[in-house]
Amino acid sequence: MTDDASTNSAAGSLRHPTGQEPEPGPVNALDAKPGEVLSATTGMFPAATAAGGHTHRDPDPKGKRLAILTLTALGVVYGDIGTSPLYSVKEIFGHHYGLLPTRGNVFGVLSLIVWSLTLVVSVKYVSFVLRADNRGEGGQFALLALIFPRGTPHSFTKGGIFVALALFGTALLYGDGIITPAMSVLGAMEGLEFAIPSLAAYIVPITVVILSTLFAVQRFGTDLVGKAFGPITLIWFITIAVLGTVEIVQQPDILAAVNPLYAVDFVRANGALSFFVLGSVVLVITGGEALYADMGHFGAKPIRVAWIFLVFPSLLLNYFGQGALLLENPAAAENPFFLLAPAWFLIPLLVIATAAAIVASQAMISGAFSTTRQGIALGFIPRLEIRHTSKVEEGQIYIPEVNWFIAIGCLVVVMAFRNTSNLGAAYGIAVTGTMLITSVLFYLVARIRFRWEAWQALLLSGLFLVVDLFFFGANVVKLMHGGWVPMALGVVLFLLMLTWKRGRALLTQRLTEGTMPIDLFLDGVEKSKVHRVPGTAVFMTSSADGVPPVLLHHLKHNKVLHERILLMSVKTADVPETSAAERVRIMPLSQGFWRVIATYGFMQTPNIPQVLEIVDQMGIRAKPMETSYFLGRERLIPVAGKPTDRIKLSKWRKIIFAVMAKNSRGATAFFGIPPNRVVELGTQIEF
Repeated sequence: MTDDASTNSAAGSLRHPTGQEPEPGPVNALDAKPGEVLSATTGMFPAATAAGGHTHRDPDPKGKRLAILTLTALGVVYGDIGTSPLYSVKEIFGHHYGLLPTRGNVFGVLSLIVWSLTLVVSVKYVSFVLRADNRGEGGQFALLALIFPRGTPHSFTKGGIFVALALFGTALLYGDGIITPAMSVLGAMEGLEFAIPSLAAYIVPITVVILSTLFAVQRFGTDLVGKAFGPITLIWFITIAVLGTVEIVQQPDILAAVNPLYAVDFVRANGALSFFVLGSVVLVITGGEALYADMGHFGAKPIRVAWIFLVFPSLLLNYFGQGALLLENPAAAENPFFLLAPAWFLIPLLVIATAAAIVASQAMISGAFSTTRQGIALGFIPRLEIRHTSKVEEGQIYIPEVNWFIAIGCLVVVMAFRNTSNLGAAYGIAVTGTMLITSVLFYLVARIRFRWEAWQALLLSGLFLVVDLFFFGANVVKLMHGGWVPMALGVVLFLLMLTWKRGRALLTQRLTEGTMPIDLFLDGVEKSKVHRVPGTAVFMTSSADGVPPVLLHHLKHNKVLHERILLMSVKTADVPETSAAERVRIMPLSQGFWRVIATYGFMQTPNIPQVLEIVDQMGIRAKPMETSYFLGRERLIPVAGKPTDRIKLSKWRKIIFAVMAKNSRGATAFFGIPPNRVVELGTQIEF
């Protein structure tokens, strides 16, 4: 079973007393004394055993390597924000606000767009938030591990509000993952009104078919599709930059909108209306949060290079081009993006836009898979099926339950909202909520990890918060017009994650209360002369102390023990990955017992057979066909809480937890254990 509390990385306990890494060499667990901790060392086991982690990326790539990573990052990281020009300006000047595309309004809106992209994406994310990496990984769970390292994320007494914020931010990301594919593909398909007017009535059905196909092919992996992501997005950015530039040449004075005074004048002239307009201006920065969430795939440098030298300039050129078009032809507010293109280029542009929208959708879907795996490892999400779709890349995974959850949600919102204008309110609140939470957590990272002075961290984070609060507030007013969808989804997912975490902690407490001390048990084994049978037995346990209940259950009913017994615990470190050399620790006990602790990073999937390969190399015979695995299957019975409970959980939440536990993936499949070598022993637990 997995220990839900994050633990220290095993690395700290594996170092030589001098501070140097241990020299590669043979280690034999049979020679160790009881209580002595042994660990695997590099060079003593095959490379296959060391598999299961990402290839460590170069923190400072250069030359050709930097160019390849930058091109690849274009598709995965910038697909979402890159497709924002499809619908952003159209929504700002849409019928919701009654904002006319006069010269003053066009200059004011463009100034808001320029400075929103600059402050939120260029300054906040590219310049600062990307620095808050956990060994190269980003995202809400990475922030949580940075703020509460070494096992404290499970503590809800100290800093619990920040843990809750991180969880709610993660929950909103799932809402973002549902709405982004719908918004991007609908935005592209709305070009049919101009390219092929006869198909305008089929925009929603065509969108449904495209999205259904996209989700159906997820199980085959993104390796082949992923190779096309970068080139497709590169073509997209070049295309939108050229379209914008052509129009700017006709109206070059539009470039003066870079002056922030135009934004000030717009606010002064429109009063309260300008605040509500921010609810659509925020659409230009949707996808900015992906820069941090997807950092682990490429590193910060390629993401920065792509933004500074291609993405940011291309977006600005296209937005300025749309503004120039509105000055020339105010009626183009109906859909200024597609009306930028000459008639002969409408169909090719529609094809390019659809491909870019699919790329943007794929990026969010893959991000949801990655976030889910982190949540499972950190104990906030029940065990789910994780399929590896690449033999080379550890990060390429597929989670069926998440895929179909997002697919159903995405198709429902497409058919319910039917166009990007209606969907815009739901989209903005999910993104701004996530960005707001990131700003709060960044303050803590700046104080705890960067060791900034309080005034420094508060000054910068305060600037971010002011901008985020304006955007969030402008979207909250649309709560009854679709904004409730991601908020409701976020609240439900937040409660489920919190219930699972606290339920696991309470269940662990119940199991610990009846745990027998290991020394007392081993003395009993020695005195009773219990019959020993050939072979190795592995007893999975979530606790690294005491005797696993499943072992006591087995001895009570079967009256025998194997000659070699491994008490196996799988723990999650507060780092993305652990190497094979630091993954396994063995502590000899006595009477043929060993305690084995396997420590994985929160971006890795545990694999028990690989752990046993290392154990076998260290001298403890654990051949696949001679090893039996004993797992407990608990039937949970919710009851009223006890006054002595450290973890308080209402009965209705205990019922939810019991249902989640019953439907979570079994330990056999999750840990990669051969099913024909498993013995499950059931027991009832009141909790």
